[in-house]
Amino acid sequence: MAGIAAAIAGVSVGFSANLLLSSMDAALGELTLQAAATVDEEYAEGMNILMNYWFILVSTFVLAITGTLVSRYVVEPRLGDWHGEGAAAEEDRAAMTITSLEKKGLIAAGIALVVSVAAMLLLIIPENAPLRGEGGAIVQSPFMDPLAVVIIAVFFVPGLVHGIVTKVVRNDTDAVNHLSKTLAGMAMFLVLAFTAGQFIAYFTQSNLGQIVAVLGGDALEAINLNGFLLVLVFMLFVAVVNLFVGSASAKWALLAPIMVPIMMHLGLSPELTQASYRVSDSATNILSPLLPYFAIIIVAAQRYDKRLGIGSLISVMLPYAIAFMAVWSVMTLGWMGLDLPLGPNAPIYYEGR
Repeated sequence: MAGIAAAIAGVSVGFSANLLLSSMDAALGELTLQAAATVDEEYAEGMNILMNYWFILVSTFVLAITGTLVSRYVVEPRLGDWHGEGAAAEEDRAAMTITSLEKKGLIAAGIALVVSVAAMLLLIIPENAPLRGEGGAIVQSPFMDPLAVVIIAVFFVPGLVHGIVTKVVRNDTDAVNHLSKTLAGMAMFLVLAFTAGQFIAYFTQSNLGQIVAVLGGDALEAINLNGFLLVLVFMLFVAVVNLFVGSASAKWALLAPIMVPIMMHLGLSPELTQASYRVSDSATNILSPLLPYFAIIIVAAQRYDKRLGIGSLISVMLPYAIAFMAVWSVMTLGWMGLDLPLGPNAPIYYEGR
């Protein structure tokens, strides 16, 4: 149970702390770029989806240490001796055994991944590589602009090779069918993304975002809510909203057109607003029964303790949520105080107001 809790903490509570870029960087980054463009189009053109990379890179190590301490000195002692029923049955273990054919598929997929990454590097690293930008730039280049497509391609090729070697994919029809099944689980997200896209378009065309930004910024300035206190209140607000709206990208699609302009009006960069959002969006994930993976976690845990339910799981994960939120918030405010860049060309403060 302690192992399951630690794994959940790493995957869900520390959702936005990564050593490498993920699809979340692309999804949130594009929304932030669009929201910033409603206030300062020239500034938005200089932004990129690497805007939080230094921040999430350091966060990975900070949260790993925090999670280790919470697991060792809080969660494990609270769990006590295990008295669960029905640990994983022998047939379940047999079902998880990797066959020789699957091993070949994994080896082939690994080779395909190395080849794909090597081919991508050849298009980027050389001085005159075709995917470099003007003057040999990498951050602002044909490689960074469609980065989401690049990530898809790098993962698609090894997956396809694995399917072919294991004979799960025998022809193009099999490949399409597997893609269709995967996308079926994304149906709700696609509907929300479409709605969010319309929402952002309305804000842009009507200039409502600028109006809300100015009025909201003036209201916050009138009550002296700015700087560190503003960021802290914003993070607490997102942490509460996250209990009711689980999707990180859908939630940001609703908040970005409002909060990014307000923060810019008060001198805080869009990059900082997004980083603050990611902290709170991750920390309280596991406390919401609306989390899409909550049922899967319950099922996995009940293999070792049939009495475990929603309340029990939340009580186990609560120390992680509190510790991650506290440590990550302090780290964010410290980052602001030191005025460190959040990523390449990603400042803390916005000076274009």
